[in-house]
Amino acid sequence: MQSKRIIIAIDGYSSCGKSTIARGLAKQLGYIYIDSGAMYRAVALYALRKGWLTEKEIDEDALRRHIGDIHITFNPNAQGIQETFLNGENVEREIRSLQVANGASRVSTLSFVRREMVRQQQEMGKNKGVVMDGRDIGTVVFPDAEMKLFLTTSPEIRARRRFEEMVAKGEQAEYEAVLANVKERDLRDTTRTESPLRKANDAFELDNTHIGIEEQLQWALHMFHKITAQNE
Repeated sequence: MQSKRIIIAIDGYSSCGKSTIARGLAKQLGYIYIDSGAMYRAVALYALRKGWLTEKEIDEDALRRHIGDIHITFNPNAQGIQETFLNGENVEREIRSLQVANGASRVSTLSFVRREMVRQQQEMGKNKGVVMDGRDIGTVVFPDAEMKLFLTTSPEIRARRRFEEMVAKGEQAEYEAVLANVKERDLRDTTRTESPLRKANDAFELDNTHIGIEEQLQWALHMFHKITAQNE
């Protein structure tokens, strides 16, 4: 007998492996994976293209007027990996740049942006059977999620992982710049007024500094089976 489908919320700092675990869980469980961070990156990309987001400022009025024009969806590619679509356009590669990542951290502090993204995320999860990762999934988007995880790792380890990932993709990157970006995003994520990053009271925390991906996935699957067994 198949277990009742639930919502799995995974929160944590940037570049600490949330999406890797979320994707792995979704694949193992046959759930839908929703990358909330990609949604904020898509908003940033949209604003960058329109000229509303520059290195020094954000045209908040223009973005506020057009936030309803931004529609984000996730569709699987030929390998079954979900990719991000902005108003029907595949932007998966574009949103992974350091410029867009930094822009996403900035636009995510705007309350009207977060409200619209939360609305879209809640709509995606209304039928359950989803794994979503981000900064405020277990605290704001799905406070009643049956399973909540919180991942953490030191800034230096996260920057090294991010740097190696970028180099592997053939992108130009400097470790010190990536580390500075990670620390800047941490400060912005934890101190913003709207939905700051914090661990939900009922979330299970995992410091994955010295734990491999497979071991993390097995830990998460163990937590899933334990929780669903309790809810039967």
